[in-house]
Amino acid sequence: MTVPSEHFEQFIDPVDGTRWRVDLGFLGSRWRCIWGVGCKGILDEPAEELQQGCCSVGVELVDEDEAMMISALAAVIDPKRFQFIDQAHATGLFRDNQRFTALADGACIFLNRPGFAGGAGCALHLQALADGDRPLDVKPFVCSQLPLRVDRDNDGSRTLRRWARRDWGDDATMAWCCTEEGEAYVGDQATADELAAELVAIVGPEVAVAIRDRLHERPS
Repeated sequence: MTVPSEHFEQFIDPVDGTRWRVDLGFLGSRWRCIWGVGCKGILDEPAEELQQGCCSVGVELVDEDEAMMISALAAVIDPKRFQFIDQAHATGLFRDNQRFTALADGACIFLNRPGFAGGAGCALHLQALADGDRPLDVKPFVCSQLPLRVDRDNDGSRTLRRWARRDWGDDATMAWCCTEEGEAYVGDQATADELAAELVAIVGPEVAVAIRDRLHERPS
């Protein structure tokens, strides 16, 4: 369970010419999400028992359009799958002028807690699975990308890398970060395969194929 070093290589999107710098060190590793089976969360102290994952601080939304989309999706969640639906009706889904999702009992309002009859985890995610949809298509943009992150560089290129502690802010005091801890590198396939759908959604199918082809060319 070794945390891989960063290793960036370049890819050009043949469709629109976007130049991507991609961390093949991470995408070629064996990372997988261990929420509920070892994830210690992002609080000041490890708290595996809370099963909050990276949802403790809520989600920063991209813009008003995303807030409107999340509002529309929340409206069709089966109440039996949404633990904090009463709070949502009473005080709303968002805070800080719709910049962030609201908090309920110390974490994102959409996060059902362990023991909830409708299922623990993101209510949006659970509803998508029940409807036969992809969770990444109905969750906030940041949630659909994690643990991948895209930086827009000054020269117009984009960098695809793993999230890190520093991305939570200069004053972040989190005790554990899944991409920086060996416990999360326990998958049975490359991260690029584990997150195949997310990778396509971020870089497009052409670049995603090129990334996976190059990983297969690398010595194991």
